[in-house]
Amino acid sequence: MIGRGFLLCFVLFKLASAHSKPDSQPLPRPLILEYPSNEEIEEKQVVDLRCTSWRVAVEAGNLNPWKTIPLECAEYVRDYITGRGYSWDLELVAEEAGVYARSVELSGDGKDVWIFDVDETLLSNLPYYAERGFGLKLFDKHEFDHWVGKAVAPAIESSQKLYEEVRNLGFKVFLLTGRSESHRSITENNLLNAGFQNWDKLILRGVDDHDKSATVYKSEKLEEMVKEGYRIIGNSGDQWSDLLGSSIANRSFKLPNPMYYIP
Repeated sequence: MIGRGFLLCFVLFKLASAHSKPDSQPLPRPLILEYPSNEEIEEKQVVDLRCTSWRVAVEAGNLNPWKTIPLECAEYVRDYITGRGYSWDLELVAEEAGVYARSVELSGDGKDVWIFDVDETLLSNLPYYAERGFGLKLFDKHEFDHWVGKAVAPAIESSQKLYEEVRNLGFKVFLLTGRSESHRSITENNLLNAGFQNWDKLILRGVDDHDKSATVYKSEKLEEMVKEGYRIIGNSGDQWSDLLGSSIANRSFKLPNPMYYIP
């Protein structure tokens, strides 16, 4: 017997097909129209559904603060990060940001800025987090600084394409990161080795910034830009603390990151 969920999907698909236009754009993945009934769900499906709800709440900023991913979601987060889901979501964010960037009419005075965070926005630290359960272990600053010192984090390809596009469109590109000023040369080398070039500013935490939350620190740096006459047109980051606060961008683009939370 055909299940109710499958039948509903089939009927809606036929209706959509009958009224679709040749130039309509397909969705990046199927929509969930109906969850299976309790009788049809297996234990792993229950865990996956719960962890999907947890990830959506995390990405929406509705669930915070948190220090590690839930133990039951370790396998789910690993499969999401290493599978197509994570890369698809990254690509979708970059594509939408590109559409917006192309729609902006720049002033021509060199004061239109696009902000990029670095970690999990331009550079991927997945080799580091893969050894720590993709967020299952508590963050260890000493261990992470040791990883950063290797300067081998690869580029996030979709973000790299966006980076090149906004730069070629004429935006000033400012990199605003929570990394320490002591890691400037390491960060510059890593960015260059990963294929990023010709940024206009790289802003890192100074001595007076280390006790500030990311939201406060980044807000202060954005305020300084505005006072200098810059217009913050776009902002790309994987944490809400990259995007919220004062002097926010005309449009902000949140990249997915269910591995850690920075307030």
